[in-house]
Amino acid sequence: MIAHGVFNLIKSLINLNQIIMSNSSNLVGAFSPYSCKISGEAEGAFKEALNGILGVTYSPVAVSQQVVAGMNYKFFCNTQAATRYPNNGAAIVSVYKALTGPAHITHIQEV
Repeated sequence: MIAHGVFNLIKSLINLNQIIMSNSSNLVGAFSPYSCKISGEAEGAFKEALNGILGVTYSPVAVSQQVVAGMNYKFFCNTQAATRYPNNGAAIVSVYKALTGPAHITHIQEV
């Protein structure tokens, strides 16, 4: 009987978590969950912001976005340093694309 009660509690918690996660992208000002489907708009902002960056190659794998007066993006990227023995890693590259004007990097965080 206790096992059945624990099972129901766990099932309820899982359902609650699914509801919260499914609605998280609808929260005003919240970042969306990361997606491996990178839109052309997001890819364009990424390329525009990283144009001219030397020393490290950033390859986006997934993106999360936030609607503001423009768009904030967080790109999860594989990285490779341009050294004699390339150093591979990962980073989150934050990009802001205003409604008008070019996209630019706001932060790069190694992970």
